[in-house]
This record gives sequence, structure tokens and C-alpha cells, in this order.
Amino acid sequence: MTIEVIRGKGTPTSHLPFSPAVKAGDFVFVSGQASVDETGKIVNDTFEGEFRRSLENTRKILDAAGLTFANVVQVRSYIDNPADLPEYNKLYRDYFKEPFPARTTIVNCLGGALKYEVDVTAYAGK
Repeated sequence: MTIEVIRGKGTPTSHLPFSPAVKAGDFVFVSGQASVDETGKIVNDTFEGEFRRSLENTRKILDAAGLTFANVVQVRSYIDNPADLPEYNKLYRDYFKEPFPARTTIVNCLGGALKYEVDVTAYAGK
């Protein structure tokens, strides 16, 4: 099996040792995407602002792989403040439609530096 690194135009870079995404077989595994700019600098915002920036960074990577949110089969979300869960569930529907991907949501986990982070797995088969 060949493992291919996925990078795209405008995809945030990081000084940390990981790839934005890798394709292995028919699946694309997108690393955690947060509210960062193209240089990897954190952009603090409201919960909605950080959520949308994180998902738009994810969209750039999916685009580079020739995929869309409709190809996503697994979502893992990390939310710093449990009080943001109702807004999260509302905003989530702006990006993911039925049949919804499998999902895991973890709270109280980002240490205050970020309000939201997400990683996804997408199916790239026929």
C-alpha cells in the first residue's frame, strides 16, 4: 500500500512533525485542524469563528484530495468549553448532512488555547 501526503493551496503549515493529511488506500486521514492561518498561527475568535475557520481549513485539505464533506465518514471534534455544545450541534449541520458521519466529541480538552479543533476521515473510493 502506498501512503501519499496531501497538501493543498492555502493549507495551513505547522512546525510540528505531522502531515496535513495522508491517503492510505481508499481513505484520507486529515490531521487536527484548528483556527489557524496559512502559517499555522492561532487565530483566536468566538466559538463560531474558530469552528468555521477549522472546518474551512479542513475543506482546503479535502479539496486538495479531490473530496468534499460528503466523503467524510468519521468526525472527531474537540471542544474546550462544554457550554459550546449546543452551538456546535447547530453549526455542525452547516457542513455535514444526512447521512451524518460517525462522530466522537470530546470536551474540556484544549487547555484554553483553542475553542475548537477537528480531525476527519474521508472515503476516497469509487
